Amino acid sequence: MADSDNSRTLSPVTLRDLHSFVAASFPTHPELAHRLTAPLDIRNDDLAFTIWRHWCAARHQLIESCLRQQGLEKRLFAMVGSPLDAPEAWKAADEQIGYGKAVKEEERAAATEDDVADALWHTPAESIVGATAKLHAILTKWQPSASSDEHPWPQLRSVIADLLKIDVEISSRGSVHRQSTAARRGAFRDV
Repeated sequence: MADSDNSRTLSPVTLRDLHSFVAASFPTHPELAHRLTAPLDIRNDDLAFTIWRHWCAARHQLIESCLRQQGLEKRLFAMVGSPLDAPEAWKAADEQIGYGKAVKEEERAAATEDDVADALWHTPAESIVGATAKLHAILTKWQPSASSDEHPWPQLRSVIADLLKIDVEISSRGSVHRQSTAARRGAFRDV
C-alpha cells in the first residue's frame, strides 16, 4: 500500500457503520437494506473485522483506479482510435494523458486488494460481526453484480442479513442485561 502514489483511502468504517455500509453494498435489495440498518453499540476487538476495514479501503482504491483507467482508455480511443491503427499516435497520446500510469496504478491496487483479502480469508473470525464482514468481502469480491439473482448470490445476501439481525438481537439483549445489572447494583447500594 505504501508504494501507491495515491494514498486516498476511505474514512474508517466503524463497527457502528457496518450495517449501513453492508446495506449500501446491496442497494438493489431493499428488504436486505432494511434489515441491515440497525446501529451497533458494541465494541469489537475481532481481528477479522479490523482487516475487513482495511480490505474495504483497498477495495475502494481498486474501484477508483479501475474507473480512472477506464475513463482514460475511453479518452485515448476518442483521441486516436485503436492502437493497432496508429501505434505512434497512441503512444504519444498515452504519454500526454497518463493512461499507462493509470494501468499500473490499477494493477498495484488489485494486488493490494488481493493481499488484504488473502489476509482476511486466513484470519479466523471471533464474532458474528467478524464472520459477517468476511462473508460480505467474499460476496462483494466475486458476485457478478450487486443485483445478481443467480445462485448462490441472493442466498448469501440473505445469510449476511440473518447474521447481522442475530448480532443486533444479541447486542440488544446484552445492552438490556448490562442496564438491568447496573440498576440492581444501584439498588443494592441504597440498602
